[in-house]
Amino acid sequence: MLSRTAQNLYWMGRYIERADATARLIEMGRRMTMLPSANAEWRSVARASGCAPDLAEDPKARDRDIIVRLLLDAENRSSIRSCIAQARANAKAIRTALTSDMWEALNDHWRLLDTLDSDEAIAELPIWLDWAKQRAAAFRGATETSLLRNDGFIFIKLGELIERAEMTLRLLDVKYYVLLPETDVVGGGRDFHQWTSVLRATGALRAYHHVNRGDYTPWGIAEFLVLNPQFPRSAAYCFTQIDRRLGELGDLYGGPRQQCSDTAAEMVARLKACDIQTLFQAGLHEFIGEAIQVTNRLSGEISRAYHF
Repeated sequence: MLSRTAQNLYWMGRYIERADATARLIEMGRRMTMLPSANAEWRSVARASGCAPDLAEDPKARDRDIIVRLLLDAENRSSIRSCIAQARANAKAIRTALTSDMWEALNDHWRLLDTLDSDEAIAELPIWLDWAKQRAAAFRGATETSLLRNDGFIFIKLGELIERAEMTLRLLDVKYYVLLPETDVVGGGRDFHQWTSVLRATGALRAYHHVNRGDYTPWGIAEFLVLNPQFPRSAAYCFTQIDRRLGELGDLYGGPRQQCSDTAAEMVARLKACDIQTLFQAGLHEFIGEAIQVTNRLSGEISRAYHF
């Protein structure tokens, strides 16, 4: 495969995943602002997105400013509008590497956000967030059911997994202090909704309930999103799948083992060797910061290994 094709497939996977994750973050902020004493929720959304640090720290920033930045801002390469446009541009550059179902999932209605103004977006926010998530789901479904399991499929999945791991870690890091028990509200309504908002943002609410039977504790949520090997958005699952996909590329292409494979394998071994008590004792915030650095390093190592 040409390195240019691999690059487009990899970043197409990342951009689609980022659009979906950003929609989920905005949805979390919208839900939380319905609760009393949740005035800082939109700032935590801006911080978790990684693309609006100025708004996260600006006391004068309005909720509207953050929503528009993350949903519609064409200058923000991580806004939902930009991610969908960039994913389509990647797809257009390598049209023959995609199936017709994949192309249609990206191409249908992609210009809708171009004509959307901020007033309409705010007024009908749930509709547009659902639309963004549906676009991502349609693309994933088309990829899973129509694309050959070759190197092209692997590069798309690597992009998805790197982006998904980083967003889960960012969200948990921003919410870390919210998740810590507050003596005046432990077990209260706000406490419960703060914890479940993190699970909703990662699509984990039902899966968490199945595993933990509704026991919404800070350590339970952190353990589920970091260490659970079966949940598709947990850090452990993502890194395990990254390691697997890199192994598949190594088998396809041959040659010496790449540095990215060693980095992924080391992270998988580290996650398997620890438990949530160890993570909290050593510092969950510090661990998450290191894990985010690993995802960034992995992305660079994959690019260098496959020349894009």
